[in-house]
This record gives sequence, C-alpha cells and structure tokens, in this order.
Amino acid sequence: MRDFHKLKVWEKAHNLTLQVYRITKDYPREELYGLTNQMRRSSASIPTNIAEGCGRDSKAETIQFFNMAIGSSSELEYQLILAHDLNYMDDKTYIELSAELVEVRRMLYAFIQRLKTDIS
Repeated sequence: MRDFHKLKVWEKAHNLTLQVYRITKDYPREELYGLTNQMRRSSASIPTNIAEGCGRDSKAETIQFFNMAIGSSSELEYQLILAHDLNYMDDKTYIELSAELVEVRRMLYAFIQRLKTDIS
C-alpha cells in the first residue's frame, strides 16, 4: 500500500523504540525477562504494526494494524509509569518519553481518521 519508511509516525515510533532500548539496558538484571523485555517488546510493536499495516492491500487492514499499534502504545504508557515509579527512570526521561508516546498515538489516530474518511 505505502512505504512505511516515508511516514513521520513510523519514524517517530522507531526513534521512541531506540530510546527505550537505550534506557532499559541499564535496568536491573532481575528485570531482564520482566519489565525490560516488556518495554522493549511493546515499544517495538508500535513501528512493527505500522510497517505491517502499510504492507496490507486494503485500508481496512491498515487501520486494523494501526489500531494494534495504538494498543501497544497503551501498554508502553503503563510500563513507563511503572518504570518511573520503581525509580528506574528519572522524571525528565519519563516526561520526554511520555510526550513522544502521546505524539505518536495522536498521529496514529489522525492517520486512522484519514483512512476511514477515504473508505467512506
């Protein structure tokens, strides 16, 4: 359908994932298969679902995958709260990542609305 590399929302989601990977590398070892893994998986799921949605033939399928990306963003939102509350992340990092996540989600919602308008 479209080249996901050209989408600003994919680029922002990818950069957010890179930041999550960088931050979680310093998390306690006992979190490796817990919060570290969960945050990495949910953050990577956002650009992954955007890419998969762009590879689909129909706009309805694209919307479905973009909705899954939004679901993954909600998972990551909670995991950021948890990491912050466990003092694995400072206030500045938490605020920055949360703001980036909100922006990605806003862009996804807007993209979905445009696709729905095109379908109608």
